[in-house]
Amino acid sequence: MKKTTLLNAELSRVIAMLGHGDLLVIGDAGLPIPAGTPRIDLAVTANLPRMLDVVRAVLSEMQVESATVAEELALRNPSVSEGLRVLLGSTPVASVSHEDLKAQCAGARAVVRTGEFTPYANVILRSGVVF
Repeated sequence: MKKTTLLNAELSRVIAMLGHGDLLVIGDAGLPIPAGTPRIDLAVTANLPRMLDVVRAVLSEMQVESATVAEELALRNPSVSEGLRVLLGSTPVASVSHEDLKAQCAGARAVVRTGEFTPYANVILRSGVVF
């Protein structure tokens, strides 16, 4: 049995395959996922799992160089915005319009769908390197 925090085999596999600059999206239950973009669906029911819980688990295995969120997040969902700030620490975070964020999802290696039922609870993580 795997010993580290992240137990989901599909998500762990995608993280292991990421190269420098690759994108991984962690989104709320309503984030549209572009056709052709791999989906890792973790949603069980409303707010299970929560987006921040999934981000925390992913960060335990993924080296993140930078992140992108929707400009609307800080105003419309301050608790998730603050939670991401804490989890990401000194990682640079860019803000783009929600429409631009959705468009960027097409270039992701995968989109992880959580059960989050709050608005704009989406983040794009850009893979870094550990050396």
